[in-house]
Formats: sequence, C-alpha cells, structure tokens
Amino acid sequence: MVKAAKQPARTSVWLEGKARRGRGGSQPSGLDRDRITEVTVRLLDAEGLDRFSMRRLATELSVTAMSVYWYVDTKDDLLELALDAALGELRLPDPDTADEDWREQLRALAASYRALLVRHPWLSPLAGRYLNIGPNSLVFSRTVQRVVRRTGLPDHRITGAISAVFQFVYGYGTIEGHFFGRVADAGMTPDEYFQHSMSKVTEVPETAEVVEESKDLMAARGGDTVAEMLDRDFTFALDLLIAGIEAMVERG
Repeated sequence: MVKAAKQPARTSVWLEGKARRGRGGSQPSGLDRDRITEVTVRLLDAEGLDRFSMRRLATELSVTAMSVYWYVDTKDDLLELALDAALGELRLPDPDTADEDWREQLRALAASYRALLVRHPWLSPLAGRYLNIGPNSLVFSRTVQRVVRRTGLPDHRITGAISAVFQFVYGYGTIEGHFFGRVADAGMTPDEYFQHSMSKVTEVPETAEVVEESKDLMAARGGDTVAEMLDRDFTFALDLLIAGIEAMVERG
C-alpha cells in the first residue's frame, strides 16, 4: 500500500511569500487585499472568530467566495493578515528617546496591548495560533525588547522579564475581553452584570462561603465601578512586575 505524501506543516503567510504577492491576471471585483483585511477585522469584531467564514466575508464584500480567494489562498492566511493589521493599532513609544523613563514606556506598552486585546477579543486565540512575525508584530516586539533592555537587566534576563510582563497582560486582557463578551450577550452593563452575578453566587452555600470570606478584600480593593476595579488591579499588578525588575537589577 502506497502511503500518501505527508503535507508540509503550515508556517506563516509572511514566510511563504504570499503576504505581498498577488495572483496573475486581471484582479476581479475591484477588490484589494487591504480592503479584504479591513472588512475581516470588522467582521471579527462584530461576530466573533467562531462565526467567521470566507463565505460570510464574501457576502459582506458583495462578491463571490472565489473572488476573495483571488487575493488570499486560505482562511488561515487571511486571519494572520487580520491579526497583524490589528497589531498595527498599538500606540508605541520611541524606545530610543533618552529622556523617557523605561518604566513609563513599559506601562504605556502594557496598557496599549491590554486595550487591544479587550477591543478585539478574537486576537488572543490567533496570537497563540500563529507565529506573529508580520511587520506590525515585529515592530511591537522590537519596541518591547528595546524598552526592556533599558532597564539595566543583563541580556540573559531580558526575555524572562518580557515574558513576565506581557504574558500577564495577555492573560489579563484575554479574561477581561471574555468578561465583556458575557456582558454583551446578557444585554447588561458591566456594573449590572457584576451586581447580578454577585447576588446569584450568594444564593449557593458553597460559593456564598467563599464570597463571604473575601468581602474584606473586595472592599479594600476599592473602585465604584467594574472599570475602576479592573484598572486598579491591572495597575497594581503591573507595578509589582516593574518593582520586581528593579529589584533584580539592584541584585545584579
């Protein structure tokens, strides 16, 4: 029995030479790749990753699905392009500005990345699926690396510090995005959803006991709204990480 040849593993649209090239011949429908990517991002924001399809995209563009495939070979290619397009929204500091404090630059990068993850909930699963080597991703990575280099950490600690900060931000922004998704599905405001959830969990003895034990922590947390509570926790957690970097620099 002859075995079928094993298909090579997919790498990246950016490595396979497909991100910048088009197909030969006349281009149909007056489309271009930038417009297709822009509409993809808009659809992902409106309907989510699970509901996205090439057919749905074609309908939104008022073209046939085959017209879309004139510009991208696969759905994965398109999603990878959309991922990098979203990363282009990040507001990045200039890491080479000598009079800028690395701490404030790191806080700005973390806040921008968190906001992006919340604004585009579909981004976090795609960031874990693809290589993230598009042009906008590389600019972000290079900026982060240059900022963290200015902390004074030795080279062999740089990647660990980057992981500590941005894996925290990735997790925080992802969970926050899930929360706002549940809020939207429930047709409530974040504060209404929070109050409703807290009242419900107190009706169950097992969860009520945990809530009762943490009442003092919730009160000490502060914040009159869900947004304030989330911001306070994020800010303090980030301050802890920055203090940890400072401590490691002093330790040498």
